Amino acid sequence: MKPSIHPAYQPVVFRDKAAGFAFLTRSTANGVKTIEWEDGATYPVIDVEISSASHPFYTGTARVLDTAGRVERFERRYGRRPEAR
Repeated sequence: MKPSIHPAYQPVVFRDKAAGFAFLTRSTANGVKTIEWEDGATYPVIDVEISSASHPFYTGTARVLDTAGRVERFERRYGRRPEAR
């Protein structure tokens, strides 16, 4: 890598306040606030609105859409178009 053209890559804590979940990873993002982590070191912290701990897809609370019912309802309402030849 060329020196002095890449951003600093350091450990950062990402915290999901809604779920009370935080994880330590490396990132080029730099938070303004800091937090003392489990290992006793202080790291910058970035608060996020949603993470794997609070996203419906990962928590299993996602609703499955009835796409077949929607297609049938559309065809009943507007009718099926005649096929073009």
